[in-house]
Formats: sequence, structure tokens, C-alpha cells
Amino acid sequence: MGNPQKKFSKIYDKYIDRIYRFIFLKVSSSEIAEDLTSETFLRGWRVFKSDQQEIDNPQAFLYRIARNLVVDFYRDKGKAQVISTEYVQIEDSRVDLGKEAEIGSDMKIIQSALSNLKEDYQNAIIWRYLDDLPIQEVAKLLGKSEQATRTTLHRALKSLKSRLNQDIHLV
Repeated sequence: MGNPQKKFSKIYDKYIDRIYRFIFLKVSSSEIAEDLTSETFLRGWRVFKSDQQEIDNPQAFLYRIARNLVVDFYRDKGKAQVISTEYVQIEDSRVDLGKEAEIGSDMKIIQSALSNLKEDYQNAIIWRYLDDLPIQEVAKLLGKSEQATRTTLHRALKSLKSRLNQDIHLV
């Protein structure tokens, strides 16, 4: 079977950024997202090393843990879901501040509109367009057929577009 630590280390390296981004978009705090991401992988490791349960799809397994932790976080805190622009970072130091502010402003509008969508719509958009997952994977994560997932994505994008149009007219 091989060294479970090495296998899990590869899983960690492959999915850490996706899981963090997914959680961050749900909690809008880098500190909370880091804590919940750590907890996601800790719980994943506990199951992985126990060898009591074979994990066929590590990505779906980790997303399920992350989603449950986010739900628990909001249940415990009683907070409303808000998305922040704190995660948006410009890597190129040559980008001028005006351009950076414009990008940040655009991201804030998009994230605000995204945060007002149903959770399935948010998840579908994040997994398909930010994480670039194929429809088959998004369908597994949502627990839906591929056709139902395509329909969900279509409706999610339509709803996001509608929210963006509303938000832009308010500005």
C-alpha cells in the first residue's frame, strides 16, 4: 500500500489551495479560513491513516469535510455569510495602485453578488469556474447527476448575472 504519510502529503499538496479558497469564500476571513482548512486536513488525515475506510475520491472527501466545518462555524457563530475581497492579491508588484483598486472593486462586486446566491449555486460556480473542475466532479460534489449539475450551473450563472446587474445599477 505504501507510506500513508507520503500519500496524504501528495493529497495535501494537490488540494490545499482549493480547499482554502473554498472555505475562504464562505467565511471571508483569512484567519478563520486557515483554521478551518487545517482542521479539514487534520480530520482527513485521521480517517486516511486509520485504514478503516478506503477514500475513493480524496477531493470530494475533503470538500465534504470543509463544507461541514463551514456549516458548523456558522451554526456556532450564528453569523450571516459574507464574502470578502481579502483573498484577492496581485502578485505582480509592477501593477499600479489604481489598477489594483479597480480590480479589487470589481472582485468586491462579484463576491458580493456571489454571496447572495443559494449555497448550491455558490458551490457550483466556485468548483466549476474557480477550481476548474470538470462537470463530472462538480456533480459528485453536489450529489447530483451531470445533467442536473449543468442545469444548476446555468441557473447559478443566470442568477449571478442578475445580481451583478442589480449591484451595478446601485453603484
